[in-house]
Amino acid sequence: MNGAIMNLAAQCSSRLAQALIGAIMACAWLYFAVLHVRAFDAGGNPSYLVFCVTETLTAVLFLVRSAPVSVSPDPRDWALALGATFLPFLFLPSASAPVPQAALLVVAGALVQLSGMLSLNRSIGVVPALRVLKTGGLYRIVRHPLYASYLLTFSGYLLSNWSPRNLIVYLLSMALLAARIGREEAHLARDSDYRAYMARVKFRVLPFVF
Repeated sequence: MNGAIMNLAAQCSSRLAQALIGAIMACAWLYFAVLHVRAFDAGGNPSYLVFCVTETLTAVLFLVRSAPVSVSPDPRDWALALGATFLPFLFLPSASAPVPQAALLVVAGALVQLSGMLSLNRSIGVVPALRVLKTGGLYRIVRHPLYASYLLTFSGYLLSNWSPRNLIVYLLSMALLAARIGREEAHLARDSDYRAYMARVKFRVLPFVF
């Protein structure tokens, strides 16, 4: 009886945590979206809208993702994953654009992100978790195409929206994503199918580089 009560409490706690994460993500996205829609209205740069659309897709797929087989219980993984997810919402539009053509990288990154998300579908997640293993589409080329898309998008955004604040957000985001890859693969590699996938697909983010 006590065991059943503890299991029920754990399930409720998990559901509450997921609901809180979803609510925080929604608020962060709303703040981010309002600023970038206003920036588009002011200057007509379509990359702002592209960025908003891809982040909206991230939020939607997060809310309808499938239940995991296993989730990392390590609080460091939770802190790292949530920090890497929410930090990019601190990017702000800037009038300084040292490389305005870099806005095209935002579009390219958005296309890669869209393709990767469609390949993942409801298997997308924030905290390292074992869900249905996806190996099709871009996942045949690199193991983390979504992170590749972030590299493109964030780099293009920084170069077309230069500010010390955006530089700090960019550097912290890249550091967190690099650490996140290591922690995520350490968890997923416990599964034999994922280890076989790692053996087939050698590169994590950039083909022939990393």
